[in-house]
Amino acid sequence: MPSKRPLSRLRDIRDNALSIRDYVGKLDEAGFLSNRLVRDASERCLARMSEAAVKMGPVAEELIPDEDWRALRNLGNILLHDYNNVSVVIVWELISNRLEPLLAKVEQVLSRYPEDRNDL
Repeated sequence: MPSKRPLSRLRDIRDNALSIRDYVGKLDEAGFLSNRLVRDASERCLARMSEAAVKMGPVAEELIPDEDWRALRNLGNILLHDYNNVSVVIVWELISNRLEPLLAKVEQVLSRYPEDRNDL
């Protein structure tokens, strides 16, 4: 059942994306790959972002139609259930190439609503 609080879920995505940005900081790929703490924290944030996308349901596609919500939703299953096969290189690529564009889209939508509003 989709969330009755889609803006709250978008804020969850934003906040976790910002946390990843903070954790990764100025690390390059080698720095990320060699820092297990940053990798683990980033993967946990990605899993929470995935869960927020799941809870948003189809309203996610309505708010941001040009985002690959299916991939984000599936990412959580991979991180949680197939964790032994997670490629840290792919996680790095996702963080370095897809996080900022998603964050910009989410922030653009959120900018249209007051911070204390959770529904549409």
